[in-house]
Amino acid sequence: MSFTLMRVAMPIFSSTGFITVLFRVCLRIGRPALFRKTSPSPSPFHVRFLCSHNASKTDVAFDACRKQPTRANSLSLVRFDDNDYSVPVRYAHHEILIKGYVERVVLCHKDKVVAKHHRSWGKEGVFFDYRHYLPLLECKPGALDYALPLADLNLPECFETLRRRLLAEEHKEGEGAREFIRVLRLLEDYPIGRVREAVEKALLIRAHSRDAVLQFLLPRFSWEHTTFLLDGREHLRLVKVAKPDLSLYGTLLSEGGAS
Repeated sequence: MSFTLMRVAMPIFSSTGFITVLFRVCLRIGRPALFRKTSPSPSPFHVRFLCSHNASKTDVAFDACRKQPTRANSLSLVRFDDNDYSVPVRYAHHEILIKGYVERVVLCHKDKVVAKHHRSWGKEGVFFDYRHYLPLLECKPGALDYALPLADLNLPECFETLRRRLLAEEHKEGEGAREFIRVLRLLEDYPIGRVREAVEKALLIRAHSRDAVLQFLLPRFSWEHTTFLLDGREHLRLVKVAKPDLSLYGTLLSEGGAS
């Protein structure tokens, strides 16, 4: 018995054309005698049956990655393909699903993506995202200069200026470093470009705190959209509101005035 190799073009999985090709391939594998120029086509019943049976499966995009369940260790690291990748410290000792793509590694906890890294094809590498360890550093500000995840961190000059000013103004040891880490934690929610601009604006007005920097990051609403306009409401121009008599508040200071 001899078999002939057959080339089949990649079909679109959601089309009935794929069902037709699949039907013919199954017939040829199961019955080699049918290897001839003209193969039988599936009946309308077969097409409807196969389409309905696979409708819920064929419409789902294929996730082209290697999946590996694991658990993050005490250093908030997971091991994949002989390399270590970091996750946020709150996920230490938690179950993590690793998705290894060609160029990236995606780390998930349950249905939530908690970290992304560029994939390394080397061996025995350790890849940190410094933002994952900032909550821990906020509790231990003395480790700021010695933390390995921050060893290769290159921040704009304005961050160093802010840190020097915070250290000079601190009233208690560690307060300046802790406040600086709180500023760095803004990088968890905002891109570094926006945070840099906010830090520079805060330095200009000598506002050295995380809350001051945050004010320059929050969206500002235009007063034009909050001012009540009288256009088309000319009848309201006749309404006069009397000014309040502020002297009445003085009665509150008199005995029995609040009763």
